[in-house]
Amino acid sequence: MTRTIFVLNGPNLNLLGQREPAIYGTTTLDDIRAKCISKAQGLGFEIDFRQSNFEGELVESVHQARNQACGIIINPAAYTFTSIALLDALKTFDPPKIELHISNVHAREEIYHKSLISRIATAILIGFGADGYELAVQAMAGMVRRG
Repeated sequence: MTRTIFVLNGPNLNLLGQREPAIYGTTTLDDIRAKCISKAQGLGFEIDFRQSNFEGELVESVHQARNQACGIIINPAAYTFTSIALLDALKTFDPPKIELHISNVHAREEIYHKSLISRIATAILIGFGADGYELAVQAMAGMVRRG
């Protein structure tokens, strides 16, 4: 069995550290990538870390994960609330899926309250800031080990 966890990031997350730091903090996506890789290595896993501003690229990444990953951690960003295509792709991935959001989306405007992705996620991490990624890697490792 593969020991690779895909960490997928949606639109505008490449601007972390610059974009709305009062909401998203000052940690960059490169910082998060490094922390995920370090955490995973300590747990005996590898990380395939990706970001795209394009819906189809994220869908393709989910398709690739079907043959290459033991789990997906996904911060779909704006596609959380709009992408049926991403939802349908994630439905085809049977191993664990963790939906992740840096901010507490339920404490924000109503438009951010209804996730399409949550209905098929194995688990959801919301509002832990950039630290949520390391928590998600830890949780994913546990889910994979338990089978």
